[in-house]
Amino acid sequence: MTKKKKRGGSQGNFSDLKHQIKNLLSEQGSEKWSLKQIIKKLGIHDKKTKNIAKSILIEINQGKEGRSKSGKPKGSGKEIVGKVDFVNPRFAYIISEGREEDVIVKAENINYALDDDLVRVELFQSKGRSGRVEGKVVEIIERFRKEFVGRVEVSSKYAFVVPDFKKMHYDIFISPRDLNDAKHDDKVIVEITNWPGPNKSPEGKISRVLGQSGENNAEIHSIMAEFGLPFEFPEAISQQAQNIEDGATSEEINKRRDFRHEITFTIDPFDAKDFDDALSIKKLDNGHIEVGVHIADVTHYIRPNTMLEDEAEERATSVYLVDRTIPMLPEKISNELCSLRPNEDKLTFSAVFELDANAHVKKEWYGKTVIHSDRRFTYEEAQERIENKSGDFFAELTTLNEFALKLRAERFMRGAINFETTEVKFDLDENGKPIGLKTKERKDAHKLVEEFMLLANKKVAEYVYKMKPGKVKNTFVYRTHDFPDIEKLNAFSVFAKKFGHDLRVDEAAISKSLNNLIEDIEGKPEQNVLQTLAIRSMAKAKYTTEAKGHFGLAFPHYTHFTSPIRRYPDMMVHRMLQHYLHEGNTLNEDAYEKKCQHSSEMEKRAADAERASIKYKQVEFMQSMVGEIFDGIVAGVTEWGIYVEITATKCEGMVRLADLDDDYYIHEPEQYRVIGQNTGKSITLGDDIRVKVLRTDINKRTIDLERVSI
Repeated sequence: MTKKKKRGGSQGNFSDLKHQIKNLLSEQGSEKWSLKQIIKKLGIHDKKTKNIAKSILIEINQGKEGRSKSGKPKGSGKEIVGKVDFVNPRFAYIISEGREEDVIVKAENINYALDDDLVRVELFQSKGRSGRVEGKVVEIIERFRKEFVGRVEVSSKYAFVVPDFKKMHYDIFISPRDLNDAKHDDKVIVEITNWPGPNKSPEGKISRVLGQSGENNAEIHSIMAEFGLPFEFPEAISQQAQNIEDGATSEEINKRRDFRHEITFTIDPFDAKDFDDALSIKKLDNGHIEVGVHIADVTHYIRPNTMLEDEAEERATSVYLVDRTIPMLPEKISNELCSLRPNEDKLTFSAVFELDANAHVKKEWYGKTVIHSDRRFTYEEAQERIENKSGDFFAELTTLNEFALKLRAERFMRGAINFETTEVKFDLDENGKPIGLKTKERKDAHKLVEEFMLLANKKVAEYVYKMKPGKVKNTFVYRTHDFPDIEKLNAFSVFAKKFGHDLRVDEAAISKSLNNLIEDIEGKPEQNVLQTLAIRSMAKAKYTTEAKGHFGLAFPHYTHFTSPIRRYPDMMVHRMLQHYLHEGNTLNEDAYEKKCQHSSEMEKRAADAERASIKYKQVEFMQSMVGEIFDGIVAGVTEWGIYVEITATKCEGMVRLADLDDDYYIHEPEQYRVIGQNTGKSITLGDDIRVKVLRTDINKRTIDLERVSI
């Protein structure tokens, strides 16, 4: 059992060090350096990094990452270094850079390695008929996690912590002296202190008590701890933020282009506190309009080589959980100094465009500005003025909307993908308990803001890319989105054909073909399933210094410029653009690529935490509905169960295959279905299904369902 190597995954310091070592070895020529000499040349001083370097050198010395000249895995006695990826308690894969196939390690050979640990693995030939290469962990080079979140089970003489993390397959033993006042059923953070040996639980001590299991704060804090999200800002950083004074002084204003007398407003959600973008509009004598996209000048307040800068870089993004925001920047900066509040002079970094009647950009300008917002609109207020053509600033909003519609049409004509997904928001009571839910509707006011932000992001990227002619471009931070996975697209195309839809998967036609499909399925029974599969076939967007373009938006160059209050890459882009506007030399590509990689990783972590908080609220919302029957749609099919999205609540639960008692069902992944071995009955992704809620489990964040005959 092997799987293809995951692409785009990061091995952090290990990959960087491996790259450095290979570069160093390529320079040694006929001279042979000892391990000690190599360590010294690399400037490594700490024991942990020395051990990692040693393992990498062993791996390199054995040949191309443990592979023979034919490219096939070498057998017994050879070693590789890689990261652990647990699939289930029975086995894990080792993901090793440079290998086409990952190496399977069975539970008996895992040697207490945990998910994401960096390990050294000895390869051997399987005794089975397959003759595949398997592995045995011989050294844990670096633990990825030393702390876990879980629930305490206390007895009279000892306690255990049952971890929340599904890929942690050991309960952790706690002696009474290490309970830290935790009580039975508390949610806690536990640090592993000792691995006593085979067939024994790891030992640990409780470092923080989060609260009673099931309580909102305890559960949300558990999610924050599980994903390594900060609970608060360190006192020194909060104090540094408090000491920053408003920068909109007359001296500073005089250095900037002044937009304070232009009609300017913000459009944001009703509950927003940080307004990081504003729009200005002016009609020109030549019949064109001038639109200013004004972005909070965060980097005026946060300077390089400060604690605030380091903290922002580390956090990389604000995180939006169901009941709270974990901000990238302290409140003094995000909600006061930088927030573009109405009737205040505010410092901004602007992209200003002259647009003709067809919404084509005729002139562009970028630079530091000062604005004075005339109005703070909610999306609902702006939409009301667009629809009714009345109210303050309705004429300006209507004009901006007309141009936004033209920009949007142009984007789709050029091949942008028109995905419109449904977003659900919970209504919470004062204790954070979900009491209802509503679907977020995207109307013209939302799309208006989106189009002008997309325009600014696209044009900033183009501007920097074209600044320097020739092949060697200025280093810059881009937001890229690769072409979809061709295997996933082919599988999706075959599945779509069953519903009578043809999908061309060649690079020249895929965008138009996808948009035609999305248009064709609108309102049809297969809409949800086909749109879901289409999205799953897409690559993940990421930050990089490579100008590879954005497939989903159909932009050859794209960046993130418009949200520096909540995204660190936007702060980098502001600094880089300002540097190049002042004719600065190109910046260090390797340094910025590492920052991009970190930002992409933190973005994924934030998204995973957000999903976990939504799942927690879904389970909590469904607790009172155990025993009730609902209609749903099959949202996922696996070898162990069928995932069902309940239509009325948009909550997802699972029907276990073992609980389907009318037949023995076999998973057919290529067909996105399970099929009965005897009856031939099938359950396919997108099918309507009726289910009964059997049970909910807050700790595991699961909803168990039972299929009910329709």
